[in-house]
Amino acid sequence: MDERLDQFNTRMNKAVDALKEEYSTIRAGRANPNLLNKIKVDYYGQPSSLQSVANISVPEARVIMIQPWESRLIKEIEKAILASDLGLTPNNDGRVIRLVFPELTEERRKELVKDVKKRAENARVAIRNIRRDAIDVFKKMNKASEISEDDLKNLENECQKITDAYIADVDRVMEEKSKEILTV
Repeated sequence: MDERLDQFNTRMNKAVDALKEEYSTIRAGRANPNLLNKIKVDYYGQPSSLQSVANISVPEARVIMIQPWESRLIKEIEKAILASDLGLTPNNDGRVIRLVFPELTEERRKELVKDVKKRAENARVAIRNIRRDAIDVFKKMNKASEISEDDLKNLENECQKITDAYIADVDRVMEEKSKEILTV
């Protein structure tokens, strides 16, 4: 691949990776520890990730168990979970916190699929914006006589091929997540 396309290829790849990261926080009816990735707990005055202050496990398909390293953190962890947008109520027995995931209703599944599609469209727009930036750079290079008209056309065509491949990747990831959500 042309080194002039490398930076744009990397940016498009990051857009797809960001989408995958977003999708890992959407719950599909099963307990997934990745849902807790964005939750920060106040640990000695510092916001710390939940994973750095507790052991997180999935003992059953619809239960996440959080066992803090220090028992005094239970209240802080509960507060952080309640403040998050997970919509779950933590159950605490003094030593561990359990998050029980209710079955998703058909209506809720359809809402989640809409959200998945909206996020995929945002990723597609980001990829297309990166393509536009790349083509602008190539046109400026052409105007400055750094590349020929033929090089400009070749770079534009190559950039379009890369864009199409990443958009197909976004579509594939979106279909997988939608299928996962709709599977009862």
